[in-house]
Amino acid sequence: MEIYKGEKKRDFMEKESISHLFSFSVEEYLEVHEYSRDDWIIQEGMRPNYLFYVVEGKAKIYITHQNGKVSLINFINKNEYIGEMELLHDVYYTKGIQATTRTICFALPIHYYRKQLLEDTKFLRELTKFLSVKATNMAAKYSQSLAFPLENRLADFILQTADNGVYREKHVEVCDYLGVSYRHLLYVLNQFCEKNYLEKVGRNYQVIAHDALFELGRVIENK
Repeated sequence: MEIYKGEKKRDFMEKESISHLFSFSVEEYLEVHEYSRDDWIIQEGMRPNYLFYVVEGKAKIYITHQNGKVSLINFINKNEYIGEMELLHDVYYTKGIQATTRTICFALPIHYYRKQLLEDTKFLRELTKFLSVKATNMAAKYSQSLAFPLENRLADFILQTADNGVYREKHVEVCDYLGVSYRHLLYVLNQFCEKNYLEKVGRNYQVIAHDALFELGRVIENK
């Protein structure tokens, strides 16, 4: 993880801005954090010191169950928050959040800004919209396993998780997330390779036909 300093920070903050989200200035203590793929933005069970706003990249949310099994439960994308539940609740079990691509976030130190954020009606209005969309998307995700074939859901998943055109997710995690058997997942991946949508490179897959996968995946978006 890199924290931008000096001119690099100033240049980035001039290029990108989140001032429209708040009624007060957050620039004094605002930080810019850059994460590489597989870097942990938040470790599971550890309360974050920041409220993050994703400017670039993607991340995954994990949870460890009482039996030790680790499950992928959701994704975080550009223009979304990380740590908003910890901001709102003094007691909250933090999920693990890991970058899936190069990810850049604005980071607001909670100990400086918590009181102002929780009293800022403009920020709270935007946060309420975000949480509403997040809840709706989570509910939709659980209905998709019944409504759509694996081909559509896997195509959408591949495009969400591919990093520079390379898909490299663990099959076991994908099976758990999509609610399918290992055998069924491999069967559809092989089909995608036979149709030249993907090309297997070692343990990973190179996306060859982005448009074809997009057409399969967007059926879900247009449900």
